[in-house]
Amino acid sequence: MFHNIFSNKKIKEQPKVKIIVDHREKNSLVISELMSQGIDIEFRQLEVADYIIGDIAIERKTGIDLIGSMITKRIFFQLESLKQYDRSLIIIESYQDINLSESKLSENAIRGLILSLALEHRIPLIFTKDPKETATFIALLTRRKKSEISLRSKIPMSDSKTLQFIIEGFPSIGPVTAKKLLSKYKSLKSIVNAPEDEIKSLLGKKADIFLDLLKLEYQVEE
Repeated sequence: MFHNIFSNKKIKEQPKVKIIVDHREKNSLVISELMSQGIDIEFRQLEVADYIIGDIAIERKTGIDLIGSMITKRIFFQLESLKQYDRSLIIIESYQDINLSESKLSENAIRGLILSLALEHRIPLIFTKDPKETATFIALLTRRKKSEISLRSKIPMSDSKTLQFIIEGFPSIGPVTAKKLLSKYKSLKSIVNAPEDEIKSLLGKKADIFLDLLKLEYQVEE
């Protein structure tokens, strides 16, 4: 069987994937690598992370950047900021360039940070040797990810989207978490009346903030 090159039947084009990239990454070799793999790029001024894929935030650092951010303590602020997203990861690029002899840090300081990421912040850490490998990881993640787009930036059209829009208004509640709540309880009334232990089991650490807000009482401010 040979492919009929004269057939009028059109081959269905696969939709291109898109990621949101911080504008400061424009000169990175990662960008050209991603574009060569057919990834659509949208540059924005991001307050948190360097790459956003749906509800996943990615912070990219070279080995040298990692050392500098540890010395200035900026890395810890960034870790807290990443908690705004349901899922996040950190890519350490060109890790072989890390030279502790030129810094004030010890090997144990690096090990301590890795342990902190894994145990306290629960953020995966990926090591890549160069921008090409970084782009390969990001492209693979993009293609595997069925994007969950937040509705907070859109006008809700259906009842379901309206409910998701409202739930996403709670701090630390993204589209994935909002859909978890709505899939289980179906309505806002059921969510409000749900047992606290069920909410805690479903939301984990986010449950306390969520439950505290449900208990707040409105007070007229002068």
